[in-house]
Amino acid sequence: MKICQVEKTLVATSRIGQLGTRRLLVVRERESSSRQVAVDPVGCKEGDWVIIVGSSAARSAAGSNDYPSDFTIVGIIDYWEDESKGVKKQAK
Repeated sequence: MKICQVEKTLVATSRIGQLGTRRLLVVRERESSSRQVAVDPVGCKEGDWVIIVGSSAARSAAGSNDYPSDFTIVGIIDYWEDESKGVKKQAK
């Protein structure tokens, strides 16, 4: 699992049938400039901090082991504790 922030919606009108109409989002890994495309079955919005899973867990979370997904969002983060300061960080 990874913590990422949702940057924007990815629009792809021409796609393979297995993708269906599932929403795709561009997410950025925490403390990194690395970006990925993730399937959004939970209803995220831009700016949300989310938990994503990868590999076979991503396909299973998307609803099918045959689903062509490397990353699927499985939760929206409300807050987390900053390990270095021992304080809760509010996800915005």
